[in-house]
Amino acid sequence: MKKEDKSAAFAALGILAVTFVVFYFMPDVMLSAAEFSPWLAIVIGGIAVLAFFAVFWLRGRLGSVSKSGGEQHNSKSQHK
Repeated sequence: MKKEDKSAAFAALGILAVTFVVFYFMPDVMLSAAEFSPWLAIVIGGIAVLAFFAVFWLRGRLGSVSKSGGEQHNSKSQHK
C-alpha cells in the first residue's frame, strides 16, 4: 500500500468516525431543539446531512487541485 493510499484511508476513517459520533447524538440534539422549535430541529438535521457530503466533496475537490500542480482545470476559465 502506497503512502498516499494510507493517508487517504486514514482521512476517510477519521471523517467516518466523526460522522458516526455526530449522527449517534443527532436524535438527542434534534429532540432538544424540537422543544424550542420543530423547524430548528429540521435545519440542524439538514445541516448535519449536508455537512457529511460537503466534507467528501471538498476533499475530492482539493485532491484534484493538488494533483494538477495547484492549478484547477476549469473549461470555462480557458475561454477568453
